[in-house]
Amino acid sequence: MALDVGSLAPDFELPNQFGEHVRLSDHRGSRPVALVFFPLAFSSTCTSELCELRDNIAMFQDNRIELIGISVDSKATLRSFADQNGYDFDLLADFWPHGAVSKEYGVFLEHKGFANRATFVIDVQGRIRASIISEPGIARDVTEYRAALDRLAACSTPVAVG
Repeated sequence: MALDVGSLAPDFELPNQFGEHVRLSDHRGSRPVALVFFPLAFSSTCTSELCELRDNIAMFQDNRIELIGISVDSKATLRSFADQNGYDFDLLADFWPHGAVSKEYGVFLEHKGFANRATFVIDVQGRIRASIISEPGIARDVTEYRAALDRLAACSTPVAVG
């Protein structure tokens, strides 16, 4: 079962498509993160979903949100996938131990061997503020991302005390 909104996001460290290690906690205190779990590089639905995010990257950049994709593919596969499609954001390899981070977030599909389509929007304190989860083969819509980013903004808006 996927982690609930309000939960503390589990920390992890995974290699990106360039072999550089990315740790979620490195973003705490500085910028929110959108973790986008996707089943497999080069599949048609995953490619179209990530291309839509690439084409709408400004909605993340304008809000200083780090966009990070995660799949069970190897870093070499993710490098080729990113290069072929012009992805300008980190793609992390949850390759070994196979799907360990996906399992921590409750989105690994044991019977298929890959992660479900799941996005977790995490605030600067490391709390999950929104999630988008759909079944394999069903793409997440960019409007769902906009709504999730709006929920993040609502959580981080200072409240006037008077």
